[in-house]
Amino acid sequence: MLHTLSQSPWQCDMAAMLRLVRPGDDLLLLSDGVTAALEGGRFIDILLDAPISLHVLSEDVDARGLSGQISSSVVRVGYTDFVSLAVKHDTQMHW
Repeated sequence: MLHTLSQSPWQCDMAAMLRLVRPGDDLLLLSDGVTAALEGGRFIDILLDAPISLHVLSEDVDARGLSGQISSSVVRVGYTDFVSLAVKHDTQMHW
């Protein structure tokens, strides 16, 4: 399943999301969700410990001026990669 987080992680039920992720799932952080990937932030270690692949939309990182603050453990992707992730998964859950 592809999970997408587009709102701030402080405004999302992260515990519920983490209960629903399964090994092999992908999580794409976009819009304000990119703040969950901030190096040294409250959420990055939690997300990296989950059995998922973690991605962040580069355009949204750049739009928020956070390029140098995103964890190097997160895969940066563009819109074409976003489409590839959507095609890879039959279902999507938006947070």
